[in-house]
Amino acid sequence: MDMNRKDFMQSTVAAGTLLATMKARAVENAELSAIKKPDDLNVAIIGCGAEGLVLLTACVRIPGLRFKAICDIWSYSKRYAQGTLRKHGHTVNVYDDYLEMLDKETDLDAVIVATPDWMHAEHANACLRKGLHVYCEKEMSNSLEKARSMVQTAKETGKLLQIGHQRRSNPRYIHAIEKLIRDVKLLGRVTHATAQWNRGRTDDIGIPKNYPISAETLDKYGYNSVQEFRNWRWYKKYGGGPIVDLGSHQIDLFEWVFGVNPSSVVASGGIDYYHHHEWYDNVLCIYEYHNEQGTSRGYYETLTTSSHRGFSEAFRGENGTIEIAEIPPRGNSALREKHPAVPAWEPYAEQGLILAKSKPIVAAATKNVMIDVRASAPPESWPLPIDLTKPAHQPHLENFFNAIRYGTPLNCPGEKGYETAVAVLAVNRAVASNEKINFKETDFHA
Repeated sequence: MDMNRKDFMQSTVAAGTLLATMKARAVENAELSAIKKPDDLNVAIIGCGAEGLVLLTACVRIPGLRFKAICDIWSYSKRYAQGTLRKHGHTVNVYDDYLEMLDKETDLDAVIVATPDWMHAEHANACLRKGLHVYCEKEMSNSLEKARSMVQTAKETGKLLQIGHQRRSNPRYIHAIEKLIRDVKLLGRVTHATAQWNRGRTDDIGIPKNYPISAETLDKYGYNSVQEFRNWRWYKKYGGGPIVDLGSHQIDLFEWVFGVNPSSVVASGGIDYYHHHEWYDNVLCIYEYHNEQGTSRGYYETLTTSSHRGFSEAFRGENGTIEIAEIPPRGNSALREKHPAVPAWEPYAEQGLILAKSKPIVAAATKNVMIDVRASAPPESWPLPIDLTKPAHQPHLENFFNAIRYGTPLNCPGEKGYETAVAVLAVNRAVASNEKINFKETDFHA
């Protein structure tokens, strides 16, 4: 078919109009995709060190989070965090000063605080007063006064404050404690809890030559030296030592299991190996708990010169014990005592609450050896059925963000984090005084 000049011009105009329309729609669609969806949350992080990066690694797996800014006083931490987020499609603004960040970032919903313990209250309170929800790493603070201020600020502002005791959101721990111990009472009366976090000998952390931090910067932000900045957990100004840094995670579980806060604690420890540090390099402590079933005790140990037994927890009852850890190979079973009064556990396995018992492995040399009259028969091992296929911190972060989005209850609000801080910080006082610390229930009220 022949096309005259008029037809040609009309078809060209039409094609141009169509092309322009398509381009406009493409731009519109791109703009729409960049618009914040109802469930999207704009997030920033203050503190991009080792723990901050752990939290970022978990956060990038959670849909609907849009990181807008990061803040840290050290260039190395900022560079690493920025690169991590960039790989997952987040373009962020970078700050040295958190006040500047809060002033300039006007569309944030929440802030993650992962700075050293002594700065938690200052950073969290500032964010809360800016109208932002806060996820704050544990320990809540190395000062009870500061920790109390965080709870009060959250109440005053009506904003959420989640403390990073991540086991409280771990489905394995929820199943073990809420379902097996509390609901079906698999262990009967729980009389003792034990836990430990032991690490082998380590050297102090240095600083990469290519990423120095100036004396002026250290002084501006309150650090006495590079040594203290990089190893802040060992110094009283900044942290609480291993019993606080490590013990908080697991001592927090004792209250969860027994259902009450401790009535007392005794402790022993010392600076017995790392003599250039300020905090105790080993601590052993015993808590007492009084509930409706009677008196129970929790024993905790942290060593920094031996990694023997690593980190795990055990909840010990008259009918059996649950051994558990964030890493299943370190603890993943219910152990049934061999006593005539202990109910059969097969019904629990049929319900899927525990897995079928494992066959014990008996060495050939001991098969015909009689058990000493002073020893009990070895318990049966029934594996726990719940696995966590996510990073350990992810469920706790999900709980926090779901609380913002949907009103889901926080698993570790500021009030609960404060109770743990009271119990844990008392251990250092017990070591220093060599005396038993007795608690009143009002001590745990922020």
